Amino acid sequence: MMPTSPFNVLYLSAEMVPYARTGGLALVAAALPRALRQLGDDVRVILPRYGLIDPEQHRLERIIESFPVPFENGMEMAGLWQARDAEVPTYFIEHGRFFGDRQGIYSFPDDAERFIFYSRASLEACRRLGWQPHVIHCNEWHTALIPNWIRTIYAADAFFADTAVIYNIHNLAYQGIFGHRVLEIAGIASYGFMVHPQVSSGLNEAVSMMARGIIFADIIVTVSPTYAREILTPEFGEGLEPVLRDRQNRLIGILNGIDLDRYDPAADPNLPAPVLADDPKGRTACKVALQAEAHLPIRPQVPLISVTSRLTDQKGYDILTTVLEPLLRHVDAQWLIMGTGEQRYHDLLSDLQRRYPDRLALFLTWEERLARRIFAGADVFLMPSRHEPCGLDQMVAMHYGAVPVVRATGGLADTVIDHHPPVVGTGFTFRNYDGMALYAAIVRALEVYRHPSVWSAIQRQGMGRDFSWTQPSYAYQDLYRRARSLKLTGAPV
Repeated sequence: MMPTSPFNVLYLSAEMVPYARTGGLALVAAALPRALRQLGDDVRVILPRYGLIDPEQHRLERIIESFPVPFENGMEMAGLWQARDAEVPTYFIEHGRFFGDRQGIYSFPDDAERFIFYSRASLEACRRLGWQPHVIHCNEWHTALIPNWIRTIYAADAFFADTAVIYNIHNLAYQGIFGHRVLEIAGIASYGFMVHPQVSSGLNEAVSMMARGIIFADIIVTVSPTYAREILTPEFGEGLEPVLRDRQNRLIGILNGIDLDRYDPAADPNLPAPVLADDPKGRTACKVALQAEAHLPIRPQVPLISVTSRLTDQKGYDILTTVLEPLLRHVDAQWLIMGTGEQRYHDLLSDLQRRYPDRLALFLTWEERLARRIFAGADVFLMPSRHEPCGLDQMVAMHYGAVPVVRATGGLADTVIDHHPPVVGTGFTFRNYDGMALYAAIVRALEVYRHPSVWSAIQRQGMGRDFSWTQPSYAYQDLYRRARSLKLTGAPV
């Protein structure tokens, strides 16, 4: 039987709201540890102390002035800070050259060194705090060497002898691929360079940090059940599918949740009116206000279709742009697109907006408060992604009453139930990744929109779904205990 006593869980993420954010990882890192603490586990988070994090704004205090961290052939000194008012104990690794002197998070030439140092310093910080984790929860490539270290240079270290490691893949496309020198910096060059006979030669000639996380972790978890199956295939495996297939008995998918305190359409201060499942007046007010803000004609009865994502092929813009102009020309609907990305899509969409000013509004930016108003005011939320490990926006959109049209991949397949009478779904899905399949799904949704009672039923179904962190947090709690049981029994990795 799995132990039921509270666990010490070290949660490591390169980003977390409200301190540093570039994507959905920051939202997950804020919500999941809080949900786990509510279940009774002692979860603590450690982040880098980036220069963009204001210590006064976030009430940070230095709790360890300086401590040594093994790095390359010597030692680097780190400091440790803590957020005084954080609901979850949250610490920050201080290092001026790697973090404090820079305003960004990623995309620096020395990112490998930066995150190797952060990961190693996080382990050493636990020792300095006198707090032994039962489980270390690593996220993405930035912390992927920790499972490797626990099985090698920390294998004889009594402090971490019984510590299990969970490795969480949020997006397999970002693997942390670097040259062989990172092994020397990380102190594991003496353990050899690893190759896999079925992995492409290019990947075997470099170091994929993510691959090492997959190989050495006690359990690998990804962010939706469908994505966990997809990444075993060449289409979605990003070259690592042979490694993942070797470890598929330790691979599991747990669907992310959304923070219902953060996303509450009934009390969201960014909305002009509260949105309630049993009261359509609020969404009507939000739609009219959104049309006005977007400089679209005020037409409450016309369907308003929205897209809020990066302007990239991965998000489906390569197929969307093959059908967008015919839809603008022939279908009486309004479109609102918000996002930034590839310049060719900036140019193409800007041209379409000039030609169809009454039907297309374009915001070449990303702004969360506007996103909330789009979720609450748009009728249709479009997410035609080529691949989507989990996705959070489709869940938030449903929670706010927008009806999603999505490609049935990854977490989109796990969260959106296709409306196919007599089944009253929560949205509309398509499988083939091509413009005609997307076009058909959009037209199908707009045909149903003409029947208000059916459309309202779909909205209510979506708003009634439980996308909270309650069930995922129980699943992670069970997974931590399973991982530690595997570690303690000495089961082969």
